[in-house]
Amino acid sequence: MSTLPTIALLGGGQLGRMFIENALRYPVHVAVIDPDPEAPCSPIASEFRTGDLLDEHAIMEHARNADVIGIEIEHVSVPAMQQLKAMGKRVIPDPDVLRIIQDKGHQKRFYQDHGIPTSPFALVDSRDQLHAHVDLLPGFLKSRRGGYDGKGVMALRTEAEIAEAFEGPFVLEKQVEVDMELAVIVVRDDHGNQVTYDPVEMVFDPGLNLVDHLRAPARIPEHVALEARDLAMRVADAFDAPGVYAVELFLTRTGELLVNETAPRAHNSGHHTIEACASSQFDQLLRLYLGWPLGDTALRSHAAMINLVGEGGRGTPVIEGAEKVLAITATYPHLYGKKETRNGRKMGHVTVVASTHDALDRAIASVKAHCRVVPARPITTT
Repeated sequence: MSTLPTIALLGGGQLGRMFIENALRYPVHVAVIDPDPEAPCSPIASEFRTGDLLDEHAIMEHARNADVIGIEIEHVSVPAMQQLKAMGKRVIPDPDVLRIIQDKGHQKRFYQDHGIPTSPFALVDSRDQLHAHVDLLPGFLKSRRGGYDGKGVMALRTEAEIAEAFEGPFVLEKQVEVDMELAVIVVRDDHGNQVTYDPVEMVFDPGLNLVDHLRAPARIPEHVALEARDLAMRVADAFDAPGVYAVELFLTRTGELLVNETAPRAHNSGHHTIEACASSQFDQLLRLYLGWPLGDTALRSHAAMINLVGEGGRGTPVIEGAEKVLAITATYPHLYGKKETRNGRKMGHVTVVASTHDALDRAIASVKAHCRVVPARPITTT
């Protein structure tokens, strides 16, 4: 049994790996559970075990001797988190926050109940019931539970497309005219003190429905940036619990800001903070877990993050163009250590920092032109 503070981390993916990479600078013991024995955290965690994140017993066995319980993915056992909190453990995010966020329907209602602007929506149980909500078309159909990295989402343009919808229950959201998608990460401590990172501008891959790249700061007027920070802090205020909250926003063509969704954890939209800020989102999370003061969120330079997403089928990953990317000034590749690549799977990211928007544009274009993750020998299925 470790005499160091023990953090039980639920989930062993790339977010956990980057958290551990930061935590290795401090005297802490990070114990990770994940269903995949080859999860990205497995080689570097202080302790690693396999287990189902939704299995209450498995989570209790993993975390009962820990000082702090945290997550790197939302899809974990809330009953286990509630039990651990009742035992006096420090649990971040709070189980009540997690219960709301796990269900996109509860999340949308939460915004509505707290006067937080969000796009028009309806909660629908089945495909047949969608016909009663054609006034929300064109729109987006989202699975209420389990969606992640673009999965569980589809565009629904006309009533004729309802027959192609996946199984419910759903949230049906009316499509709004979006000028830009933004994200603001808020860090809130036990005393209600909050700090925010600069709003980032997210550019999505329309086919995969996940972030292609982002840039910080977002290219928006200062008053819009302040409004985005204020709105994100309103969301964290409404949840009223310590944590890291990644608040995704729509900036509409009429200048309105709407909350899309919130993640109560470290997030893809904050990866650039590792190189671009004194205290990264992962450092802030560790500070929260251990009750330390919140860190400095100021952006030290322009920054961009480009996701490295698998293409060309399944197989052992090969990073094409790595030498050219490494030759770019102030470029920081992060590879997640996943043993298999497949289409649309996040395999790593590249952060670039620059002194101007123009220099950042050139660096983004160069990384995107040269760097790909492909299989060494694609796996074929018969």
